[in-house]
Amino acid sequence: MPRLAPTSLFIALLLAGCGAGQDGATATAQGTPAYDLVIRNGTVYDGSGAPGHIADVAIAGDRIAAIGPSLPGKGRREIDAAGQAVAPGFINVLSWAADSLLQDGRAQSDIRQGVTLEVFGEGHSEGPLNAKMKEEAARQDGTVPAWTTLGEHLQFLEQRGVAPNVASMVGATTVRIHELGQDDVTPDAAQLDRMRGLVRQAMEEGALGVGSSLIYVPATFASTDELVALVEVAGQCGGIYTTHMRSETDHILEAVDETIEIARRSGTPAEIYHLKIGGPANWDKLDAVVARIEAARAEGLRITTDMYPYPASATGLDAAMPPWVREGGLDAWIERLRDPAMRARVVAEMRAPENDWENLFRAVGGPQNMLLVAFRNPELRPLIGKTLAEVATLRGKPAEEVAMDLVIEDGSRVGTAYFGMSEDNQKRQMQLPYMSFGSDGSAPSAEGEFLKSNPHPRSYGTFARILGHYVRDEKILTLPEALHRMTGLPAAHLGLRDRGALKPGYAADVVVFDPAQIRDHSTFEDPHRYATGVSTVLVNGVPALDNGEPTGAPSGRVVRGRAWRGWEDGGCRASSQDWNWPDPVRERAQPAQAGKGA
Repeated sequence: MPRLAPTSLFIALLLAGCGAGQDGATATAQGTPAYDLVIRNGTVYDGSGAPGHIADVAIAGDRIAAIGPSLPGKGRREIDAAGQAVAPGFINVLSWAADSLLQDGRAQSDIRQGVTLEVFGEGHSEGPLNAKMKEEAARQDGTVPAWTTLGEHLQFLEQRGVAPNVASMVGATTVRIHELGQDDVTPDAAQLDRMRGLVRQAMEEGALGVGSSLIYVPATFASTDELVALVEVAGQCGGIYTTHMRSETDHILEAVDETIEIARRSGTPAEIYHLKIGGPANWDKLDAVVARIEAARAEGLRITTDMYPYPASATGLDAAMPPWVREGGLDAWIERLRDPAMRARVVAEMRAPENDWENLFRAVGGPQNMLLVAFRNPELRPLIGKTLAEVATLRGKPAEEVAMDLVIEDGSRVGTAYFGMSEDNQKRQMQLPYMSFGSDGSAPSAEGEFLKSNPHPRSYGTFARILGHYVRDEKILTLPEALHRMTGLPAAHLGLRDRGALKPGYAADVVVFDPAQIRDHSTFEDPHRYATGVSTVLVNGVPALDNGEPTGAPSGRVVRGRAWRGWEDGGCRASSQDWNWPDPVRERAQPAQAGKGA
């Protein structure tokens, strides 16, 4: 596995900074300040949504030391950013990069777009783990996790050396499996109390909240009451609730209602992960979804959303099969798929016109809209890039049967992209003032083992696509507003202390890019293509991208939530009402209007 090694540039910057005082700047012989790095003449966007202005940004150590026009003093290194935008590093609010960072800590697909913080935890998190969960992880990946708790996992990544900062929700599914296993059971009072204790422990280790993913087994077995109980602890610990709702298709309105109910009953802000309206039959429900969210916000609840800018989702073939067949985990699922009677039942339910579960097979219109993108079995990899319908034709079998066969043959859920979203809806969603952005993908490199599967292009292009295609070309958002949605807005929603803004004293997570040139190049057919247009990325003051190339510097650190015991005022409290819950949308007097301004 590639490890990050400090480059000569990184070493030079460290050595240069050894004499810095507490304010991060040394004094020259003439008494003017000297900084480790000064970015000169760029158009600075501070992350608030305010228009950009020409200024210099001075970095001392791992902090922003000063911002202003023609700053006096020299930096040990200076970058001329004339004609380029200078912004806070982008926050990927929904990332699956935890595994890819273990393979390659450079996180090239995201760093090359300007991402400086990866936030994990959509339902599953890398802790807490018990002995059985560690054994299962070793069986799937070949190595036993070197950590047990979520906090230990994040610290492991930092010590291993990764380019971006890392943070995480604690997964409601992970907590459930820890105490209840994979089965459809309801926790008793003692079990639920232990689950709440695991959430509290994770929050005090630095988790940002509780994340759920409710279309997947065993998460789908969790009741609303169970989720309220866990989310209530997150709120007491200053965190939020993030959710892949029970439905993004036929029952999306009921799913939004449940999310709002959980927020109301727990007293905890909630964010809807990757908001989408799946399936043509449901596209006209966007107005009703937005109306529900905005009614809740008017009530005083802080309900927010995030999204990625593509017409297809990506998950596995499990999202095309009923929950009962998946109960008990992968081995139990495969065993049932070998039973002819159970296969017949699965086929019937996949084809049924109505379901009480999230049936993406039917919602997206059938197998012709399902693209196979990842297999574990090398013999199946020639099928990557084909639709399920094409493979069914090749094999001369119904698509439902082929889907089950592929799960058995691959010993996995089989990575699949589902084409079911409306471009018009996506443009409208982007304009919601409480919308942030997340890739819902990993952070691979276009090399080595990563080339053996075709990821969704969102892993390589989410942030560049928004800034290039939707801001510059389509003018769906202004540049200041889009940058706010990638920086200051999610930082406030997540309760981050010193990220998401260009301000003196804040962490020096900075991106320099050319608004006229930034663009995504990754496609579903050819996904392993890096975005272009970003020249410099600093993570904690260290260049992670320099002149458009990754430096290999282990610049990333753990970013922790408000209840982390390492903070002077950390620790959970008696009630969520004991915390201040910032809401930038309410606080901003004049939100930027789409299609106007710089």
